[in-house]
Amino acid sequence: MSTSRLTGTVALITGASSGIGEATAHALAANGATVALTARRADRLRALAAQIRENGGTAHAFPADITATDQAAALADHVVTRLGRLDTLVNAAGIMLVGPALQAPAEEWQRNVDLNVSALLRLTHAALPHLTAAAQNSPRAVADLVNISSVAGRQAIGGAAVYAATKFAVTAFSEALRQELTRQHVRVSAVEPGAVATELTQHIRDGIREHNEAWYASMQTLQPEDVADTIAYIVTRPRHVAVNELLIRPTEQT
Repeated sequence: MSTSRLTGTVALITGASSGIGEATAHALAANGATVALTARRADRLRALAAQIRENGGTAHAFPADITATDQAAALADHVVTRLGRLDTLVNAAGIMLVGPALQAPAEEWQRNVDLNVSALLRLTHAALPHLTAAAQNSPRAVADLVNISSVAGRQAIGGAAVYAATKFAVTAFSEALRQELTRQHVRVSAVEPGAVATELTQHIRDGIREHNEAWYASMQTLQPEDVADTIAYIVTRPRHVAVNELLIRPTEQT
């Protein structure tokens, strides 16, 4: 491990089986955090935890479907019971189901809301008491909540109406919560990536997916590690420094 700026802290990362969540797990473990990994794909979580341990870090798998109300509500408590505390929550799980509204199945809209908003809210609600406690008893005397929003959470885009609505909700929720918690030294940050090479496009319907993949191929996209590096920067700032909102795009993205 390269540094120890997060030694003695526990970070829970959603969507850790791939993409930004997986890269963030590596980045925070490299900074000394014990990382709690959650996603539905238990086999991938176990493989990731093993890889982090092989690299000298500490990682534990907590498979869960956070769109299930009972699992999301219990996850934070489960992590704290097993690992003793919770200093950082990174809400990286998300889905991007896009396409013209007139042809979109209602089920797609609901899936966007269920994971991008409802699950994030439920898990955050369960984690907040633990984060505020950690800010009081951590050697760093600060805790962090990082929510992954999107460029689409700043600029609405035709053909992605509901996805954009969910990401606007994440950005607004993050800012309002920041105002409530800042005096308790719980820092709340919204990270808004542009095009990132992840599995997100694989969930888009045929005919629409090809258009999105062609757009991604038109530029050198961000890699998950680029966003993870940004998240690691945010959560390793000194106690008196808060990065509240960070927009990160590929250089070639307009």
